[in-house]
Amino acid sequence: MTKAIRRRLAGSEGFTLIELMVVVMIIAVLIAIAIPSFLGFRKSAQDRSAQSELRNVLLAEKAYWLENGVYTSTAAHITALEPNAVINAAPASGVALSLNANGSACMTRTAASGNTFAIWESSTAGTFYGRTNLTVCPAAAPAGYTQGGW
Repeated sequence: MTKAIRRRLAGSEGFTLIELMVVVMIIAVLIAIAIPSFLGFRKSAQDRSAQSELRNVLLAEKAYWLENGVYTSTAAHITALEPNAVINAAPASGVALSLNANGSACMTRTAASGNTFAIWESSTAGTFYGRTNLTVCPAAAPAGYTQGGW
């Protein structure tokens, strides 16, 4: 009986502790590479979502201007043209709208990632994109804003 147990133990094959540690280290390195990439993708998706919301409100704002000759800061006017738009005075909760005396419209949205995006729209000067809070709409396009997008 003991001879059979000794033969079985002597002939058993398995992994050594060093081999197991190497496998654990390889898995740890792969996880260390994957997690930051995943977090970057999530932040990027949150930013794109906020930018998409702003563009949808911009299109509704332009449609309203085509019908009435002026921009609006009234949520009901925007949601009548874009039912999925979330208009809120706080840019972290939805798109914040504001107008100035020159007739320009400003839209601001803060993404879940914490980045703020804004659009300054004028019927004469065009559309400008930037990354500052425009809850107070300036008369001219803010410095640093571009017409090419974010």
